[in-house]
Amino acid sequence: MEKIVILLSAVMMFTACSEDDKAEQLQMEDPTTEVANKRGCATDEVFQAQLAADPALAARMEMIEQQAQEFDLSEARLVNGEIVIPVVVNVLYKTNAENISVAQIQSQIDVLNKDFNAANSDFANVPSVFAGVKANVGIRFELDQVRRKYVNKTSWGTADQMKKSAGLTPLEPTKKLNLWVCTIGGGILGYAQFPGGSSATDGVVIDSKYLGTTGTATYPFNLGRTATHEVGHWMNLRHIWGDTNCGTDYVADTPTHNTANYGVPTFPHYSTCSGTPIEMTMNYMDYSDDRGLYMFTNGQKARMLSLFSPGGARYSFAQ
Repeated sequence: MEKIVILLSAVMMFTACSEDDKAEQLQMEDPTTEVANKRGCATDEVFQAQLAADPALAARMEMIEQQAQEFDLSEARLVNGEIVIPVVVNVLYKTNAENISVAQIQSQIDVLNKDFNAANSDFANVPSVFAGVKANVGIRFELDQVRRKYVNKTSWGTADQMKKSAGLTPLEPTKKLNLWVCTIGGGILGYAQFPGGSSATDGVVIDSKYLGTTGTATYPFNLGRTATHEVGHWMNLRHIWGDTNCGTDYVADTPTHNTANYGVPTFPHYSTCSGTPIEMTMNYMDYSDDRGLYMFTNGQKARMLSLFSPGGARYSFAQ
């Protein structure tokens, strides 16, 4: 299961009928609404575009990567025993469905707190082969405020326009996690900015149809795991397959995956990569349906917490 770790060079079937009815209702309210049946995350594509636009970003990312590889989990600096992340939710809406409720937003904060603290009920489903590496990350999230803006726009794409004057610019991005909720389009459920990028665009974007566990949250992505996945990216986690066949996510205790997994693969699902390891399809950084994602590993935990240690890219959040 152990994977060769290298430095960065250049760097989700239950009650399906009722959930399908919800998707159909959303489409009747807004005929342009797209309902995804496969997870689509644009984080890597956005990252590649940022690398091309900012020649210095690769060097900053390499320094972050080096710190992540050298980080000793015992050195994690916590505030009152834990890292607390204030979350600013920026809602951009044209339709009533897009103007999601505070209850839906809070349901997402609740999911983040469960998933990052091993308090999710499905954490008990972690297979015994992975029991030795399953992690309680120990990061808490608090809803800081909700900002709303009506916009005459049907979809935003992935060019970060929702973070600029056309949408809502980030609020205190070095101290608060900004989360934009809007219609992205193109089958994209969400995307995030890795640490090291510009504070002017820092944060996470989630399509309003895939946030939280109530309201417009749409099956099979109605359990809040899209935000868990994207916040993982915001904390420097890569896709578990490394965005290439048998690639690396720079974490030693995750198995090598052929590529992304979809739906809820039957366990055990074997990789054909070297050593034919059992793939960790339930890891939040895979593309399985929400009901099939329920764990982080100790290596991913260390990678995330390294950001909040002295000199880390998100150390300002730990002050």
